[in-house]
Amino acid sequence: MANPQTSPLLHNHNHLSFFRFRATPSPPPSFTSPHFKKPPLLFLPSSFPSQQCNHQATRVSTVPVEYSTPTPPESDDFSSEIDRLKSLLTKLDVSNDQRRKEAVIDSDSRVRRFFSENRGGLSKVLGSLGLDSREMFLVKCVIAAGQEHALCVGYEETFEEEEEEEEYTVRSSVKTALYALVEMIERFDVNSSGYKDRSRVLDAENVAHFRKFLTFLGEIEQFYDCIGGIIGYQVMVLELLHQSTKKHNTNRSHLVEESLGCQYLEMHTPSVLDLTKEKEYASQAALWGIEGLPDLGEIYPLGGAADRLGLVDPETGECLPAAMLTHCGRTLLEGLIRDLQAREFLYFKLYRKQCVTPVAIMTSAAKKNHEHVSSLCKRLKWFGRGESNFQLFEQPLVPAVSAEDGQWIVSKPFVPVSKPGGHGVIWKLAYDKGVFKWFNDHGRKGATVRQVSNVVAATDVTLLALAGIGLRYKKKLGFASCKRNAGATEGINVLMEKKNLDGKWEYGISCIEYTEFDKFGISNRSPTVNGLQADFPANTNILYVDLHSAESIGSSSNVKSLPNMVLNTKKRIEYIDQYGDYHSVMGGRLECTMQNIADSFSNKFTSRCQGSLEDKLDTYIVYNERRRVTSSAKKKKPHASAALHQTPDGALLDILRNAYDLLTECDIKIPMVEPNDQYVDSPPPYLILLHPALGPLWEVSRQKFKGGSISSCSELQLEIAEFSWNNVEVDGSLVINAENAMGSTTINEKGEPILQYGLRCGKCKLHNVKVVNRGIDWNSKSNVYWRNDVNRLETCKIILHGNAEFEASNVTIEGNHVFEVPDGHRLKITRGRSPDSGLSINLEAIEEEVRETGSWYWNYKLNGSHIQLEQVHVSRN
Repeated sequence: MANPQTSPLLHNHNHLSFFRFRATPSPPPSFTSPHFKKPPLLFLPSSFPSQQCNHQATRVSTVPVEYSTPTPPESDDFSSEIDRLKSLLTKLDVSNDQRRKEAVIDSDSRVRRFFSENRGGLSKVLGSLGLDSREMFLVKCVIAAGQEHALCVGYEETFEEEEEEEEYTVRSSVKTALYALVEMIERFDVNSSGYKDRSRVLDAENVAHFRKFLTFLGEIEQFYDCIGGIIGYQVMVLELLHQSTKKHNTNRSHLVEESLGCQYLEMHTPSVLDLTKEKEYASQAALWGIEGLPDLGEIYPLGGAADRLGLVDPETGECLPAAMLTHCGRTLLEGLIRDLQAREFLYFKLYRKQCVTPVAIMTSAAKKNHEHVSSLCKRLKWFGRGESNFQLFEQPLVPAVSAEDGQWIVSKPFVPVSKPGGHGVIWKLAYDKGVFKWFNDHGRKGATVRQVSNVVAATDVTLLALAGIGLRYKKKLGFASCKRNAGATEGINVLMEKKNLDGKWEYGISCIEYTEFDKFGISNRSPTVNGLQADFPANTNILYVDLHSAESIGSSSNVKSLPNMVLNTKKRIEYIDQYGDYHSVMGGRLECTMQNIADSFSNKFTSRCQGSLEDKLDTYIVYNERRRVTSSAKKKKPHASAALHQTPDGALLDILRNAYDLLTECDIKIPMVEPNDQYVDSPPPYLILLHPALGPLWEVSRQKFKGGSISSCSELQLEIAEFSWNNVEVDGSLVINAENAMGSTTINEKGEPILQYGLRCGKCKLHNVKVVNRGIDWNSKSNVYWRNDVNRLETCKIILHGNAEFEASNVTIEGNHVFEVPDGHRLKITRGRSPDSGLSINLEAIEEEVRETGSWYWNYKLNGSHIQLEQVHVSRN
């Protein structure tokens, strides 16, 4: 922090040098090795079987990974091809107009050979499609990059399956087939009537695919212009594959330092602001976050494919993106917005001002992500926030490549298998699409970044303290972190110490992705008592970012705008070819990681630093209990598996644990939630779902609950903010749903419904109340608890329309009841006049003069770094 005298003590785990590298400065690697090995590939105007195009045998699926891990090619296999492409890239970079670029690409040896061997046939076919010079340039870039097979369409009848030829490898079979193609082309008279017949093979479907392919190429060429477009993309792929082969024969320390451009590197366990220990400062930081809400934006990277979730529309069978997963009764995207609105509601209650935060959402075309997210926002009328407060921007898809040789994987003619390029593209994309300018037009200085699958990130102080510290001390980037689960597919936060080649020392908080643990010599096995990995906090991808600083990185016209590009080829790429056959091959795509923008925010010093650095750095970490920071619904629970981590089932259990922590502090007796393995084959111990606007700070929530109990196998769902619980016992099911949980909507000048906080809220007070019924049918096989899809035998349900109010005192509500209170009315339930008369129910109209505020409300007041609530009863004239 700026002033160490006024900052809290930052808790540093025991200082630990994870590893230390010392090396002399090394020149960048040169690629001067023997010829790059790959067979010639040709374009034919027909419908060439896709398996031949992507080096797959037709109608043959690969065996599982444990039996078919490809052997990395020799390092020298890539060198000459990298050299050739780098030379071509240099010539393209110095060409300052499109005509010169076209001349350069035409002079490439692979392009010249390709068009020469096709004897003009390709030009005529492409000419018949009316391609302009820009589109032809894109096609030639694909050829120059060695990806001719993505253009392949050919004679299906020429190639028969040769499954009985077990001695032939897939590659040799493809090579044989392609040489047969060469002979056919050489015998083919393109000036004869035969060519006219062949030109008609490009039917409407192929033309449509080709047009989409051109759009796909155009997006790659434009977005990856900072590294050289299509050619640069392939150079980066081959270089990363080249590095992966080098590491087997080269000292790891030399490789890491070489890649980072330094002569010395040491990683330390970072100091963190531990919110569990510095409670007073945590409260103050959270208030800074609330106070600074008008300066904040919200960023959601929703563009990932979320393949591990396996989400499918039950009606259409269509694959769906993670944002559409229904968790606890609403889609994950709705959950993010609801959490944000809870913070805005708290701001309103403290400062009596309406604050609507602009939200930027990065989508993609994967699984129609952009279409689904847009449709959801429109269907829910932009969540009562107005369309102008949303900015949706779509990230480009990138080609998946083979782990064996870096070739693009193609499922059918003109249809490469494509995936999102990682959430790290968000900074450059936000600049390209004007998102930073849009935030600036809204007067925003910083933004919180949160991934859609994390359902607990907004719990209590975590997110608000993160943003509050960033704004208060003008930091460039902050991480919300927690203890790391050993073996989890998540990275770690580290304090990097580097001595650069210029002799200066550099320090900053960074992130090491789990996919790069091998590169840095980090073991992902369960840590021992003295293990090293346990000392590093988890990277959760919950960030605070200074928008101006992020824009400076996103706008840089070099590789810095795409932080930490990696090629993870340890996963299988699955796809269906044009014949309906399933394929699974080892591969990956060029990705970058959004949190590694931190590497651009490290601080430089002329000499090595000693002691505490936190006040001097532009990066920082806040730390909290894991279940109050991250619990993700990012993968489907495997059948008969005991692993609930990162599944929707496990995320629900963490939500219940947070509810337990909150309510037990309010003197409410409730059974403890056991470890996950206790619920693999059994339901959760109870179902408790609380609206975040009851807080969202637990300091606020705790003043709305006092005493009582919730029995095992009970249900409590509260969709309400103006709520008072005093000595309430629930043994069964209690569900309260306020239509106006945080306020009511008005129509703006554009005809859009806008949620006005605090206006005509639904209210409920329970005092000395027992709710007893049979509740949820816990034996029902159709219950999906994490989806909040359950069957009930009995319930007590209270539905509040508009500004309706419900009050119950000194009563036992037994059995099945639905209390539905109309707008503008108050329903009071008290004990009957005699022991046998049951409940006394009285419905009355709310007085006109108090309908806006209600007959009572919670008044929020600041007392130092704390919030105090007072229940105000409105006088009636």
